[in-house]
Amino acid sequence: MPAVLQPELDLPRTSDSLVKPSRDLAEELAQFSEFGQATRVVTTRSQTFDGREVEVRTFVNEFWTARQRQAHSLHEVSYRACFKPQLPRFFIERLTDPGDVVYDPFMGRGTTPLEAALLGRVPFGCDVNPLSAVLTRPRFNPPFLDDVAERLRTIDFSACDDVSDDLLVFYHPDTLRQIGALKNYLLKRARQPTLLDELDSWICLLALNRLTGHSPGFFSVYTLPPNQAVSAKSQRKINADRNQTPPKRDVPALIRKKTRQLLGDCETATRRTLSQVASQAKLLTMTSNHTPEIACNSVSLVVTSPPFLNVVDYATDNWLRCWFLGVEAASVKLTVPKKLPDWQTAMTQVFHELHRVLKPGGHIAFEVGEVHAGKTRLEEAVVPCGIAVGLEPLLILINDQKFTKTANCWGVDNHAKGTNTNRIVVFRK
Repeated sequence: MPAVLQPELDLPRTSDSLVKPSRDLAEELAQFSEFGQATRVVTTRSQTFDGREVEVRTFVNEFWTARQRQAHSLHEVSYRACFKPQLPRFFIERLTDPGDVVYDPFMGRGTTPLEAALLGRVPFGCDVNPLSAVLTRPRFNPPFLDDVAERLRTIDFSACDDVSDDLLVFYHPDTLRQIGALKNYLLKRARQPTLLDELDSWICLLALNRLTGHSPGFFSVYTLPPNQAVSAKSQRKINADRNQTPPKRDVPALIRKKTRQLLGDCETATRRTLSQVASQAKLLTMTSNHTPEIACNSVSLVVTSPPFLNVVDYATDNWLRCWFLGVEAASVKLTVPKKLPDWQTAMTQVFHELHRVLKPGGHIAFEVGEVHAGKTRLEEAVVPCGIAVGLEPLLILINDQKFTKTANCWGVDNHAKGTNTNRIVVFRK
């Protein structure tokens, strides 16, 4: 393990014995059998940056599944490389109480902050991508469908003639005119903050979500799923291969339709819970290794999933959403390291800041998924990052869905390339 960063801190003592896990959570994981299989307990071996051996008890099972209660309808906003809401819920319910602060320093579409808010916890989030706050904040204050429909009726969707013809590869001319009119309306309102209200923010969220996709529910002709946008050049090839031309879509009608879907589970109790914590929510647009807006010792739980070794090109995926927001995609400097030592350095810097904001006894659930078809095991690489800043690695949870195969290194047969599991390292301050 390369010694990429060695802060001058008193590191926790490690030896050949297992790092002791959180007793209650570890016992629950060991005995977990809700979906019909026993937990497999194995050992993950790693090294600190100064070369000391560390072993962390690792629990492998199906801890949440698509067969569970479906996630709340407010979560149905697409974003590349996002995890299921059941993941943060699993830890929020077990490691926090209502009113506690739950934080995600790489919040993406806002899965962790929203799930925290739905459970009556105070949601904090941070992401260098300005799209994140735009996609997250409106869902803390969901409007009513009639109010959205009324606001849409006040917008002149014909008032635009200055959109790029390059976008006609995605949109019918009339649809593109509507999109351009909505973009201009929202940007004009944003320049006068007293005008941009919660209804406008909600409509902006819905428009971003509907820009491109692979069904008639989106503004565009058939293209890639809505969590990523291809280039205009690539879309021309898709159109040619499929012998398709962009059909006319009704932008306000599709926004109303998606609004109805997102609000499907927004009953009175849900709105009441959200209203109790929405005013305390904190969403930051900045790098997560320096967040002075978050007080020391204020966060009870961190649940997050960081960028994975250049696996996802966020800037390219989001270029069309950035265009709609009037943001230059190239100006968004995302942390997507290409090499493992660089990734460890970046994560250690983030852990420094998480250690500062975390309450004594607080936890971090750090989800690292899989990289390079399971050949790169980021759970092993992240353990020394936490230890370097004084955090204790309690355990590793491997969520192995029944439709996947866990790799042989965990003692489970694997008959496919890659394993498609969630791998979460749990630390404690």
